[in-house]
Amino acid sequence: MKCLIDTNVILDVLLKREPFYNDSASVLTLSGQEDITLYVTASSITDIYYIAYQTLRNKEKVKQMLRKLLKIVLIAGVSGDEIRNALALPWQDFEDSVQYSVALLQEMDGIVTRNPSDYKKAEMKIWKPEEFLLLWQ
Repeated sequence: MKCLIDTNVILDVLLKREPFYNDSASVLTLSGQEDITLYVTASSITDIYYIAYQTLRNKEKVKQMLRKLLKIVLIAGVSGDEIRNALALPWQDFEDSVQYSVALLQEMDGIVTRNPSDYKKAEMKIWKPEEFLLLWQ
């Protein structure tokens, strides 16, 4: 199974945001197990860096966190095809459109997000972290 992990789930783990940390961290521990491959978009990496730096104010610590993250998730590229698809979607949030377009065009099985309402028009599975974990218990 190939799943895209939304930016908010990654930030919950890196910044230990409660009450979301435990479920989000548990999702990441599934990477590589039972034929699960987790992805984060290349565009999310820059967003994650920016938001984590705004919180932590320590560039080296943020870079170290990202290096650890990239040991357990793969980076899904964002090409012109994904951007064009995102621009064609009638969604309110462009970032969500890009995330969805990457998952769709790269034939992923779904997206794990804390905000499934952002993807209500999606034509693939959308799970909250706790829902995704139930699939593997």
